[in-house]
Amino acid sequence: MYTKADDLTEYHAALYIRLSKEDDTAGPSQSVTNQQSLLEEFASQHRLPVYDTYIDDGWSGTTFDRPAFRRMLRDIEAKKVDLVITKDLSRLGRDYILTGHYMERYFPEHGVRYISLLDGIDTGTDSTANEITPFRAILNDLYAKDISKKIRSVKGDQQRRGLFIGGKPVYGYKMHPTEKNRIVPDPPAAAVVRRIFAMALQGQSCRSIAAQLNALQVPPPSVYAGLPSRNGRFAGLWSSQRISEMLLNETYMGNMVQGRQVKISYKSQKCRKLPAENWVVVENTHEPLVDRETFCQVRLLVNSRKGTRSRTYDYLLKGIVYCHECGARMTVSNRRTAKGADRLFFVCKTYQRFPKAGVCSCHTIKVDTVTEAVVAKVREICRVSLDSRKLLTLAQQALEEAAGQDRTGQQMAEIRQKLRRLSAHLDRIYADRLEGLLSEEDFRRISSRTRAERQQLGLQHEALRRLPTSPENGTCCASELVQDFLETICTSRELLLSLVDRVELDKTRHLEIRFRIAPP
Repeated sequence: MYTKADDLTEYHAALYIRLSKEDDTAGPSQSVTNQQSLLEEFASQHRLPVYDTYIDDGWSGTTFDRPAFRRMLRDIEAKKVDLVITKDLSRLGRDYILTGHYMERYFPEHGVRYISLLDGIDTGTDSTANEITPFRAILNDLYAKDISKKIRSVKGDQQRRGLFIGGKPVYGYKMHPTEKNRIVPDPPAAAVVRRIFAMALQGQSCRSIAAQLNALQVPPPSVYAGLPSRNGRFAGLWSSQRISEMLLNETYMGNMVQGRQVKISYKSQKCRKLPAENWVVVENTHEPLVDRETFCQVRLLVNSRKGTRSRTYDYLLKGIVYCHECGARMTVSNRRTAKGADRLFFVCKTYQRFPKAGVCSCHTIKVDTVTEAVVAKVREICRVSLDSRKLLTLAQQALEEAAGQDRTGQQMAEIRQKLRRLSAHLDRIYADRLEGLLSEEDFRRISSRTRAERQQLGLQHEALRRLPTSPENGTCCASELVQDFLETICTSRELLLSLVDRVELDKTRHLEIRFRIAPP
């Protein structure tokens, strides 16, 4: 028999009912009916005013993000409810941490009394049942964990047998009208998939295919399925990434591919992606949309372009240049000159992905042009802001300390040794390039970085060599150091990023520089 309670006529009660997905059946659940009957009988016997009944039918107790539960919390915070009644503690939830949070903190802080009928829990009275409530919550949590393991085992077995257990089939397929866990081609979408593979087989890039589909106003998978699409200027459009994922999906050649991601925990809805070698792939489970030979040829074409798409470049303003029109970050593209030299250009990432969709304009500009303009502006502000007299005093102090230390010769020797090692390293990578062991792209990248490091060491060696040996020429040397600092203040990426927050480029190629601190 359920718990007895004192006078409850002064309360405004919320009757909360929950049924997990595992027990869900078609139509109103009998378990929901039983819970509601039990709670209403308790309210009637105690002449308890019921403000509302909250029912979460088909929701797991491991999450508290349930619609009716959230609505009940809103009524509690609006002072409409001050008593919550459930059939037992597991109806409130099976996550012992969050269950304890609501019972021990949330309900008391909002002046809410909680009653669990079958467990004898009543926070409005002092009883031994209340003291063992945390242990009940832990047992409920363990039950949920055990159920999760069993469900995961069953689903894993279904995946290995090639049965489809997802919510919605991949674009181009639909659920079988009569057989459970089977998929069949969806004629309208299947025709688009075959067309995409045909264009890819002709050598067209993923970006070109996406542009053509957008020009023909072919709805992308999310729009075709009626799913809510993300907001933005390129919402509801095909992208090169979507095309690439489709062309590499073995589902289209008749293989069932599942287990691409796994839940972090049975208490969380968040998932983490798994590497391809951990996917569950079962061959020849359904009708293919493309033959195996076509699929393999297309996959070779797509993978052959990955090296060019993943190429990265190092430049001073990397990551802080944005498009003023759409807010997207500006990416960099390389255009080779007639002599084979690299020439980098900033281009809007939105326009690069959807060039013919009209969501942004083409306003490319040389990376060197933007860099020179930003550096000139920063250098101008530094000259105005910095007090050269204070810098001169600091430089003199540093020179005096350096001159008083007997380490200059040792430091110069160490730098010369590092310079010799870098020169030898350049010789080795040059030999590797001649023998074909190193690609041209890697050779340029490594040699450029090594030469920059060697140049920096050379400057340090020259600075140490010019250190004053007497106080008479100390002032002259300090003045040169101050001048060098002002001239080279923008060659350090770390220092530049500490001054500049972001750079925006509009369609007229006008630059707007936003500083982290207000310039004078």
